[in-house]
Amino acid sequence: MPENLIVKLNNIEAQLAQLQNVQCESASAAKILISLVPMLGVILGTTLLFFFILWQYKLRKELIRSGNYKPVLDERIRTLSLLIGLLSIAVGLPMTILFLIIEGVSYSVLGGLLPFSAGIGLLLFFIFSGKKIRETT
Repeated sequence: MPENLIVKLNNIEAQLAQLQNVQCESASAAKILISLVPMLGVILGTTLLFFFILWQYKLRKELIRSGNYKPVLDERIRTLSLLIGLLSIAVGLPMTILFLIIEGVSYSVLGGLLPFSAGIGLLLFFIFSGKKIRETT
C-alpha cells in the first residue's frame, strides 16, 4: 500500500513539473509578444510619418509648379509650439515633483525634467519668435 502511494505521489510530481514547464514556455512567449508591440508601433509610426512628409513635399512641389503656393504663416508654428510647450510643462512639472518626493535626487528625476525643460524651450521659442515677427512687420 505505501508503495502504491509513493508511485501516485511521483506521478503527481511529474504532472506538476510538466504544468510548470508549460507555464514557463507560455510566459516566455507572452514576454516576446509584449516586447514586439512597441517595436512594431515605432516602425509603423515612422513609416506613416515618412509617407506623410513625402506627401506634403509632393503637394508643395505641385502647388509651386502651378503657381498657387502661398508660404505657411509662422503663426501656426508659434501656436503649435505654445500648445506643445504648455502640455510638456504640465506633464513634466508634476512628474519631476513626484519623482523628487518618491526617490529624491536620482536619475529618475530626469523623466520629469526632460519634458519640463523641452516645454520651457518651446515657450521661449514662442516668445522670441513673436518679437521677431513684430520687428519685421
